[in-house]
Amino acid sequence: MKKLSGLILGMVIAHCCLAQQATVKGNVSDTLNHVQLSNTVVALLQAKDSILYKFTRSDEKGHFELKHLHPGKYLLLITYPAFADYVEPLTLSDTSAVQLNNIMLTLKSRLLQEVVIQQKVAAIKMKGDTTEFNADSYKTAANASVEELLKKLPGIQVNGKGQITAQGETVKKVLVDGEEFFGDDPTLVTKNLRADMVDKVQLYDKKSDQAAFTGIDDGERSKTINIQLKEDKKRGYFGKVAVGAGDNGFHDSQAMLNVFRGKKKLAAFGIVSNTGKVGLDWGDREKFGSGNGDISFNDDGDVELSFQGDDLDSWDGRYGGDGYPLVQTGGLHYSDKWDRDRQNLNANYKLMKLYIDGNSESMSQNILPDTIYYNHSKEYFNNSILRNRVNGSYERQLDSSSSIKLQVDGGLDHKISNRFSNSGMEMNDMIVNRGERKTSNISDIGSMNANLLWRKKLKKKGRTLSLSLAENYSRTTGEGMLDAYTEYYKQGKIDSVQNTDQLKTTNNESISIVSNLTYTEPLSVASSLLFNYGINIDNNHSNRNSYNQQTDGKYTALDSLYSNDYAFNILTHKGGISYGYTKKKIRINIGSNVGLTSFSQQDMFRKSKVERDFVNWYPRAMFRYSFSQQRRLTFEYNGYTSQPGIGQLQPIRVNDDPLHLQIGNPALKPSFNNNFSINFNDYKVMTNRSIWASVRYESTTNAISDRSVIDTSGVSTSQAVNVNGNRNANFNLYIGWKINPWDMRVGGRANGGLNRNVNYVNGLLNTTNSSNLGLGINLGKYKDKKYEYSLETEANFNNSVSSVDKTLRTQYWTYNISPNLSFFLPLKFVLHADLNYNIRQKTPVFATNNNAAILNAYVAKKFGKKELVQINFSMSDILNQNIGFNRSVATNTISQRTYSTIGRYGLLSFIWNFNKLGAAAPKE
Repeated sequence: MKKLSGLILGMVIAHCCLAQQATVKGNVSDTLNHVQLSNTVVALLQAKDSILYKFTRSDEKGHFELKHLHPGKYLLLITYPAFADYVEPLTLSDTSAVQLNNIMLTLKSRLLQEVVIQQKVAAIKMKGDTTEFNADSYKTAANASVEELLKKLPGIQVNGKGQITAQGETVKKVLVDGEEFFGDDPTLVTKNLRADMVDKVQLYDKKSDQAAFTGIDDGERSKTINIQLKEDKKRGYFGKVAVGAGDNGFHDSQAMLNVFRGKKKLAAFGIVSNTGKVGLDWGDREKFGSGNGDISFNDDGDVELSFQGDDLDSWDGRYGGDGYPLVQTGGLHYSDKWDRDRQNLNANYKLMKLYIDGNSESMSQNILPDTIYYNHSKEYFNNSILRNRVNGSYERQLDSSSSIKLQVDGGLDHKISNRFSNSGMEMNDMIVNRGERKTSNISDIGSMNANLLWRKKLKKKGRTLSLSLAENYSRTTGEGMLDAYTEYYKQGKIDSVQNTDQLKTTNNESISIVSNLTYTEPLSVASSLLFNYGINIDNNHSNRNSYNQQTDGKYTALDSLYSNDYAFNILTHKGGISYGYTKKKIRINIGSNVGLTSFSQQDMFRKSKVERDFVNWYPRAMFRYSFSQQRRLTFEYNGYTSQPGIGQLQPIRVNDDPLHLQIGNPALKPSFNNNFSINFNDYKVMTNRSIWASVRYESTTNAISDRSVIDTSGVSTSQAVNVNGNRNANFNLYIGWKINPWDMRVGGRANGGLNRNVNYVNGLLNTTNSSNLGLGINLGKYKDKKYEYSLETEANFNNSVSSVDKTLRTQYWTYNISPNLSFFLPLKFVLHADLNYNIRQKTPVFATNNNAAILNAYVAKKFGKKELVQINFSMSDILNQNIGFNRSVATNTISQRTYSTIGRYGLLSFIWNFNKLGAAAPKE
């Protein structure tokens, strides 16, 4: 009886509680036809975080009812295909009985004619792997560039050089409507396309074409932004002409013309400038750069990749703020789709002539087990390059189930480099050596790459077959002179003198063929298997010779110590299997490839040949859980093998800098990298609050590091070697939100890293532990035709200590404050000022003041109803404090470099933005 009484009492209480809960009822119909809309989705979202609380669908008469609702604040969201969303805030109590009769939905096509609903468009949407920003949700000034729009998007930063970072990663590609625009040069898109033409900005990790086709990840990806244009902006023409001249010989002239006819795009640009606007970015360096990579820890607290090659030709052909440039460059772009989109073509050509001259000053501290060397050097340089680039792609849909795609790119560089440097090394305030070095070099670098991809969908849904063939060819020929004079000291007196006068020749050639056959087999609606097999052939040949001067004055005496003829060939059989699963909120990819690799190394000088075999593994895994459309968590793992380069293997002594000798190591093994990452993304539609967070960890087995020996005369001899123990971890966090009462966007970021690098110093194993922490805040507000302001602040802390001398610890802070302010005055005047204030803490080694406040300003007068014409007077670096600066920590070396760069100048410019968009679409 007691149990029965308790049960009855519980049922009564539950009934009373349910009776007190709120209800919401209503009817949904079409405003135009007054038809009741059945199966309409009716959702109730929590107002504080936009999380779905309950939902239902309307019946055949358009009626809906939500029962047993807890009290609180909610948003009622009603959606139906082809109709605009209906949103209404509701506040419910325990006894609320809300009756919403005759809720009228409006067709989206009629919204331009009348607005009768409450609607809030999401500024950010997450669609699978893509984060999509609604461009109209981020206001910009008239005729603002895409770059100005990107600066306002949460989680995206654009630095002064136009380089883009998104969610802690460098953006490698910027596409327009999914297609390359002038190849891999993001700045030509971001600086020349207008923000008001953009409909959506999509951010995602671009996968290989094969992975996109099969749906199973192959580990190849690059952070990519796609600029999706508004439909009415795809027809007509637009462009910009800017001509400027100033004091001290500064000038800047730019022109760009774009003709869009729906799917057909034709564009051309030209730049003649000595203000640093070059228009070539990271993509060209990735494809055509030379040398071997080295990781260091820079002044901003980031791990950076630098390239070290032949010192006679160490310039990579780009301008990065180092020196005074003069550029003459231009390009053409054409793309089109036809035959009902079954065929498409994309082609680009760029030509550039670049001159750079300047000087730099470097200081470094080399930490050794028993002593510390201090080095000071100055350098003067004069470089020029003539660069041609061409790339394109053609894709054809052969039938409903198969397609073929061909991609090609090529380039030719003609470089001339001249450098003069003097240096001195000290130990305990006693001079160790002093030298001068003069180099001149002329080189030609050519490349041609092609990739062919065939894809076929078989009869069973999800069963596919694809084949890719890729060819990459490059050749570098060069000739240069080395003239070096070095004095070596003991006890403050000259002990010996070394003269080096040599002619250097280089002839490097490489060709690789990569093939891959992929087959996918569906196991169910949600899962499938992928099988792949490929053969990779990589042949490299390097011939480097040094010649001494004969009595007749000619450089014909071969110096065998600094010469070599070497071939390095790799043959790899690579195959594997992957499993993919996608269903509702979960996505899983897991698999591995195994490579059977054969090395063949032939030293033609010494008539020796070495053959080695390796087994390489390429495991990978990905797990993604989507809590909702706007919130997801992703875990990824990638393991891959990195092969040593021929420059590291070639058994040759390189004396391009007599104080820093290099020796090749034919015994190098491939390194194996383990990469783990966790990413979390969350966005709340109603409050415009966004969170992007990531944690990454990497460890390397048989990492290719450095073994260096510095003798008592200060000469260092280094060789690439395999080490274990290299690892690094980093995190990135960004939180952004909108303060609605002030109509202001606010963001905060934090990033940090721990790095452990191992090398050998004078026979001892040295471990360098570095860490960094960065904090930043940004805010911004735009008031149409009145003002716009933004403020970015950041602080970075850097710390480093090496095991060879744990008593020496490098610690310093750097700070940056960057306010930006524009006033839109009567009579169409614009007043603008921006400041980039860098504060760099002194250290015991670097005690000079390197703080710099770079203040820029301009006043502009706009003309016309659409403000398309503008006269602009600008002053750059008004306080004349701009200095080139870089501080880095790499293994047991701490260095700081200052260099000449563009300083104060004034410029009077005429700018004309022209357009005629929205023309009638051409007939198919």
